[in-house]
Amino acid sequence: MTHHFDICIRGGGIVGHTLALLLARDRLRVGLVANAPDSPVAPETDVRAYALNAKSKALLESVRCWPDAQHATAVTDMRVMGDDGGQINFASVDLAVPALTWIVDVPTLEAQLADAVRFQPQIELLDSPHPATLTVVCEGKASRTRAEFGVEFDVARYPQRAIAARLSCEQPHLQMARQWFTQGEILAFLPLDGDHGKTVGIVWSVQENRAQGLLDASEEDFCAELELLSGKCLGQLQLSSARSAWPLQSAHASRWIGQTQGQSWALAGDAAHNVHPLAGQGLNLGLGDVAELATLLHGRAYWRPVNDHKLLRQYERARRTEVSATGLAMDALQQLFSKNGAAWQTLRNWGMTGFEHSGMAKDWAARYAMGL
Repeated sequence: MTHHFDICIRGGGIVGHTLALLLARDRLRVGLVANAPDSPVAPETDVRAYALNAKSKALLESVRCWPDAQHATAVTDMRVMGDDGGQINFASVDLAVPALTWIVDVPTLEAQLADAVRFQPQIELLDSPHPATLTVVCEGKASRTRAEFGVEFDVARYPQRAIAARLSCEQPHLQMARQWFTQGEILAFLPLDGDHGKTVGIVWSVQENRAQGLLDASEEDFCAELELLSGKCLGQLQLSSARSAWPLQSAHASRWIGQTQGQSWALAGDAAHNVHPLAGQGLNLGLGDVAELATLLHGRAYWRPVNDHKLLRQYERARRTEVSATGLAMDALQQLFSKNGAAWQTLRNWGMTGFEHSGMAKDWAARYAMGL
C-alpha cells in the first residue's frame, strides 16, 4: 500500500530529525528517510562536538532532546587569540546570560533524536522517498536529491582540512572555550564532559598540505604540536580518540525551494548552505532553517497547504538573509587570517584589540552569535 505524507524529509541527521519532531506536534503526517546523510566521519569514530547557541538549545528542549549536563557542556568564558598579541575575551557574566554557548556531544544528541522519533506516531521511518505534498531535503552538503532536482550548488573550497579529535588534559577546562589564529590556521579547544571536565574536543583547520602528516603523526608528536600552539594552557595533553578530517568549503544553493515534476520541495541545513566552522555556526544555521519552516507551517491559514508557494518563498527569503550574512562574515575572517605578511598581521591584531574594547559592538556581536 502506498502512503501519502504531508511532508517527506530526506535525510536523517540532526536537522532532519528535529524538523520531523517539530512537524509531528502539529499532527502532520511525516515520512522520514532516515538513512544518515553523508558524514565526514564514520559513526563508530564520530568525535565531533557542536557549539549550539541559546536559540538552538531552546529549540531542542522544545522537542525534549537536549542532552544532560555531562554531554552539553556550558561555556561561560571564551578566549580568542590572534597571531601577534591580539586577543578577544567573552564572559557570560558580563552579558548576564547563563552561558555563551554549549558544546554538545554529537553521538549523544543524534541518539536522543532517533529515540524520540521512534516513539512519535505521526512519524514513519522510511527506507526510500515516498510521495508527499512537500519534500524537505536535509541530506547534507553532498545531497543527491538536490542534484536530482537540478539545483546548482556554488562551492568555494578552502585550501584547508578540518581535523577533529578529543584530548584528555592535565588541567580542567573550567568551562572555557579557546581559539587560536596562527599562520593561516585555526585551532579551537571545546570543553567537554561537564563543568569540571578535563576533556576537550578540537577542531583544527589546517593547510591542506599539512593535514595528512598530522593525521599520520604519532600521538606524542600530534599532542606536542598542540601543546606548543596552545602554550600548554591545559597542561599535558593526550589523545583520547581517533583523529578524523574533512575538507572545508563555503557553499550555497541557487534555489532553496521549487517544484520538479510536480513535486514541491525545500532545502534545509547543509543541503542549502555551508560556512567555515571557525565560529561554530553551521548547525545553528541549520536548526534555524527548520525552526523557521516549522513556525511558518504552524501559523499558516487553514486553507493553505504545506506546499503553498507564498509560505515557501517567505521561508527562503528569511533564511537566505541570515545565512548569507553569516557566511560572508565567516569567509571574510578566514580570508583575513590567511593573509601572509607583517602588514596583514598588524592589521588583524589591531582590529582584534579594537574590537575587544568596542563595548556595545562587542556585546551585540556576542548576542547575535548566541541567537539572542
